[in-house]
Amino acid sequence: MEPLIIVGAVAVIAALSAVQRHQRSARRGQPPHSRPRDTRTSRGAYPGDYTGRVEVRYAARRDGEPDPGEIVWTWVPFQEDHSRGKDRPVLLIGRDGPWLLGLQLSSKDHDRYAAQEAQRGRHWLGIGAGPWDAQRRPSAVRLDRIVRVDPLAVRREGAMLSRRMFDEVARSLSALHHW
Repeated sequence: MEPLIIVGAVAVIAALSAVQRHQRSARRGQPPHSRPRDTRTSRGAYPGDYTGRVEVRYAARRDGEPDPGEIVWTWVPFQEDHSRGKDRPVLLIGRDGPWLLGLQLSSKDHDRYAAQEAQRGRHWLGIGAGPWDAQRRPSAVRLDRIVRVDPLAVRREGAMLSRRMFDEVARSLSALHHW
């Protein structure tokens, strides 16, 4: 019976080590990039990006559940190939049935190339720096692409965006999409 206990203990230690490595990489802001993923979620296959009018509402609460107004980390499929994507921060802005709706964040300087980005149909709004980025780099939200997020796929909450900044995002979304 002792060999079974040892094997079980080794398995538990290995599992804990894997979890700790994942948590350390998340704290360092080093999510895995561009990895393939099974796009089935607890809600079924990814139905594609949201294209309708969003009822943008601020409902952030410190309750451990992902809510509009919060920045969370989750897997975001690439626009051109939903079978590939990467973990990234997303500002939650509303709901579509069982799905959350969000805007992906980036810490790249999109202001320097705003004209080129706009020609490609990409529009960004700077939201400043915050605890969603371990290095506290300034971030921007992408306004032209609204992604669906499975609430059960959210890895962690990054922060609550201020109401003032959330309202600025809502105004910019409304202006861009003519809502």
